Amino acid sequence: MKVRNSLKSLRARHRDNRMVRRKGRVYIINKTNRRFKARQG
Repeated sequence: MKVRNSLKSLRARHRDNRMVRRKGRVYIINKTNRRFKARQG
């Protein structure tokens, strides 16, 4: 899982990427291609 300040560019890498807020953190998750996981902060 990548940890980045800005997730906007990471979200554009794959069309199935979803932006999710959990417990005050922002995550990028992808059900079809699991390697595109990222967390902000």
